[in-house]
Amino acid sequence: MWVPKPLAGAAGTFTPEQMNDSRKKGHHRCEQALLQIGINMMALPGGRHLDSITLPGQRLHLMQVDSVQRWMEDLKLMTECECMCVLQAKPISLEEDAQGDLILAGGPGPGDPLQLLLKRGWVISTELRRIGQKLAQDRWARVHSMSVRLTCHARSMVSEYSAVSRNSSKEMGQIEKLLMEKCSELSAVTERCLQVENEHVLKSMKACVSETLSMLGQHFGQLLELALTREVQALVRKIDASDNIYTTESTTGNLFSLTQEGAPLCRIIAKEGGVVALFKICRQDTFRCLYPQALRTLASICCVEEGVHQLEKVDGVLCLADILTDDSHSEATRAEAAAVVAQVTSPHLPVTQHLSSFMESMEEIVTALIKLCQEASSGEVFLLASAALANITFFDTMACEMLLQLNAIRVLLEACSDKQRVDTPYTRDQIVTILANMSVLEQCASDIIQENGVQLIMGMLSEKPRSGTPAEVAACERVQQKAAVTLARLSRDPDVAREAVRLSCMSRLIELCRSPSERNSSDAVLVACLAALRRLAGVCPEGLQDSDFQQLVQPRLVDSFLLCSNMEESFV
Repeated sequence: MWVPKPLAGAAGTFTPEQMNDSRKKGHHRCEQALLQIGINMMALPGGRHLDSITLPGQRLHLMQVDSVQRWMEDLKLMTECECMCVLQAKPISLEEDAQGDLILAGGPGPGDPLQLLLKRGWVISTELRRIGQKLAQDRWARVHSMSVRLTCHARSMVSEYSAVSRNSSKEMGQIEKLLMEKCSELSAVTERCLQVENEHVLKSMKACVSETLSMLGQHFGQLLELALTREVQALVRKIDASDNIYTTESTTGNLFSLTQEGAPLCRIIAKEGGVVALFKICRQDTFRCLYPQALRTLASICCVEEGVHQLEKVDGVLCLADILTDDSHSEATRAEAAAVVAQVTSPHLPVTQHLSSFMESMEEIVTALIKLCQEASSGEVFLLASAALANITFFDTMACEMLLQLNAIRVLLEACSDKQRVDTPYTRDQIVTILANMSVLEQCASDIIQENGVQLIMGMLSEKPRSGTPAEVAACERVQQKAAVTLARLSRDPDVAREAVRLSCMSRLIELCRSPSERNSSDAVLVACLAALRRLAGVCPEGLQDSDFQQLVQPRLVDSFLLCSNMEESFV
């Protein structure tokens, strides 16, 4: 169904069995931390790069409002339900079942079928979820009253959409009929449950209610998907047929708003030709001022595999390369093209590994992205370009060699001293990802030393969040962990290792290992720091005190991990 986000020593004397159990748990956590390093090396800021910044023209589809405004928004939706509750002598509950404090921005206006579908769809899906919760708690009075309310919402959605939309298809009519039949069936069976006192009978009826609720949810999901598909088709046809810049701008804006409602709608848009229509805009000079908006919408659609497939079918990579390499385009346009590249090369999408057309244009795209990083006038532009580069370094190993030839290390390290371009941990996450992936190349070490890169990596080991939000804290953890990985890889070169020791990197690594608060208790950061410390100790063992060597370097990695991780176990 579619739904419209200090060093830990021994605490006491343990038996051998308890110690073995502790070692097994520690070994498991160490394995998990190693796995997390692999995951974090592929992480985009905030999960996806588009989520970490606010782009011009992007609207918030959810917002918090005060109770009076919420009541005004929901009055039209709730009146029928309140009347029905009063007529059936059912009190209106003051419990948590009342509408939440989050509503869709802008209620459905007259003649606005899309907003009507999204609003009603959100309300109905919320009601279905709440009925399921009350059913699990055997609160039959609430289940029945909410079933009546659900029927009202479903009837209103069907009648209101029929009034504002064009002629419904035969398939939609059949599903509407099935939906209303199941709503009536749910109301009737839940009313009978109120009169049953035998627990065994009630238990069998509960299974019936659950099955009815499940079927109702399926019919609702099918109806909503058909209706939304129909509206998306109309929008795509409008874009295809329009040669008016204002009409195209408005329609493209509506399409972008739909992409913000989640992956299911992005799949519908991709399936119904939205990617094709948007690239048609990006290939017409008369619509140049609409390129940023069209590209932003494309980036959102390409968060799903279907969008990437459609992009390759219409030679979208070639179009993106043309835009990125054309200096006559505005910086905003090229930044949005970089955002699409970042999305389609995301390591989180397995389909990107099969983008054969990308290989043909990769050198041009990488060159253009480095130039965009070098000339970026804002942090947002630099973030999008560097995120694309970071993903490309995962996409193909040749990209790292290209970046080395294009002096990318110098460009990236110089940018780190420019607060206008690099001012957030999300951006530093992208930079250190590129450095970590490039550090597998032997010739990378000399460039790092030449550009004082070891000192910058040392600084990243001290990355701290400003706001304390979960996303920013996670980004800081990724920066610390990747900085340690980069240092470990580069320290194969004795010159890098000696420079790191001279800059007191070993002291910072020991601090991160011994103090959980310094690494936000992250196991992934701990494992990466232990690995880097062991690599440095292999080259410059004189930089370690005996206690540090005996606890952090000499034992097996899992034993050092157990010693440093903040494990609080109680054996009774």
